Amino acid sequence: MVALQNLISINRQTELPVYLQISNGLVQQIKAGVLASGSRLPGTRALADIFQVHRKTAVAAYDELLSQGWIEVRPSQGTYVSESLPTIAPRSIGEVSNGVKGQNAGFSFYQKLNLHRILPLIPYGLTLDEGIPDVRITPVDEIIKHYKSIVARSYNRRHLSYGSVYGDDLLRETLAEFLQETRGMKVQKENVMIIRGSQMGMFLSSQLLFKNGELAVVGETNYIAANLTMQEAGASIKTIPVDERGIDTQHLTELCEKEKVRAVFVTSHHHHPTTVTLSAERRIELLQLAEKYGFAILEDDYDYDFHYRNAPLLPLASADRSGQVIYMGAICKIVAPAYRVGYLVAPKNFIEEVGHFRRIIDRQGDAILERSIALMIRQGDYQRHTKKALKIYRERRDHFCRLLETQLGDFVRFKVPEGGLAVWVELREELNWLDIARACKERGLMIPNYDTYNYNNTAKNGIRMGFASINFEEQIRIVSILKEVMTNCI
Repeated sequence: MVALQNLISINRQTELPVYLQISNGLVQQIKAGVLASGSRLPGTRALADIFQVHRKTAVAAYDELLSQGWIEVRPSQGTYVSESLPTIAPRSIGEVSNGVKGQNAGFSFYQKLNLHRILPLIPYGLTLDEGIPDVRITPVDEIIKHYKSIVARSYNRRHLSYGSVYGDDLLRETLAEFLQETRGMKVQKENVMIIRGSQMGMFLSSQLLFKNGELAVVGETNYIAANLTMQEAGASIKTIPVDERGIDTQHLTELCEKEKVRAVFVTSHHHHPTTVTLSAERRIELLQLAEKYGFAILEDDYDYDFHYRNAPLLPLASADRSGQVIYMGAICKIVAPAYRVGYLVAPKNFIEEVGHFRRIIDRQGDAILERSIALMIRQGDYQRHTKKALKIYRERRDHFCRLLETQLGDFVRFKVPEGGLAVWVELREELNWLDIARACKERGLMIPNYDTYNYNNTAKNGIRMGFASINFEEQIRIVSILKEVMTNCI
């Protein structure tokens, strides 16, 4: 008889009943071949003694196994592992005693090697990120207020069922009005799909735009997730220069004359990663080229609301006359990254096609959260929080840039960004961000991964330094560590 007490552990502190822990443990040993088909099991009294439980618990464990077909009871003989089960070659006891799966799959699968890159760490301790909002100022009370007001009313329970694949109707209507008022975009509800952040919009759009190596054009330095998303969809990527006025439309013109361009990806408001704004002249030229050559413009307007000087330039989508622009934005950039609500805006027939595709990967979003966001916008909570965040982030930008100038001026060069949540900082050529990152980590500071920006070896020794999520005290500590590390690296 196998020593069951050595194979099956009982945890009396968990909510799972002891009889199920015993029955589940016996199943694991049967599956592993330790308890072979037809082998005899101890009686209920003996089983109760083995695990120091009441006999009724042992009886309940066997009843569970009997109902599932794992065991059989032979009158006047006892309880046995069912002989109808196939023979299983036993494994070592140590390998199967806890039922934990191994590290490697027992089947083959396709690896997406082009997607293999260092995943961003969940921030801990002192962290200099790439430019994210400060979750400490999230309008939690307002979100909870609207969320509760919806679920508290019985007639709103219908929103707990399946809804539209395009997102909550009220939020779609609200965003259409909001985008008309704030961005000059002539759109209706039918042009809007609610998504889980702009990256989801990028994925959905790319799947419908590319296959078989069709050409996508991006800036020489670009948001790496956009590059990878388009490549995974089947696109071939070509880059064009980016200067202080954004992507170079003259280079794009020359490329269009030679090859068929399927789409151009831009972060027009603040180019990712360098933060430069696409000039008014080049915006007009880009739209004219899209209309002339028939390519789509993927406009990721991830931080439109964060502009600290004059009023921001309106999006490309606001001047789109011929349906060339696919516009993506994210509520989570204002509220908090965990609230995965964004929007995809495009011609109606494209949105309809995206809806057919979206339903096979994500039937719908969080309908209650989406309606809560709609109420926040309609009642002005969203706008008030935006103004509050804008004031805080502008002050943090100014403070951080002063620190960079006075403390790190001998080591780096940068321009004060007109908006956004980060500064593009280029390091002296004789220094290396990878060495600096290792030294910073030893001192308890995590900084962005340089390789993220050097995808095509065009990053010019630069990284994005986010200032929005760190207060004045944290900025001083971070810059102090950077100064110490950079001084030691010379």
